[in-house]
Amino acid sequence: MPAAYNLTQARKKLPALMKECLERPVPLTRKKQVIGFLLSRERMESMLETIEVMQDRKAMKAIRDYEAGKTTFHPLSALG
Repeated sequence: MPAAYNLTQARKKLPALMKECLERPVPLTRKKQVIGFLLSRERMESMLETIEVMQDRKAMKAIRDYEAGKTTFHPLSALG
């Protein structure tokens, strides 16, 4: 696991940790147990979008079909 910071350290280094979380999640600890993470906005939005797609049964079926080679693609010119 990457370097973790206890809450006292995190308070003192918050500006630097905000930059660090742009590169990777930053674990925060209390009594040597991870209690949370600092995440960039981009990573958080990506995680939420992934969860949303994973909850959509039709989207997941389409992904599984694609991965199984069951999807057929047509040129856009076929639409019009």
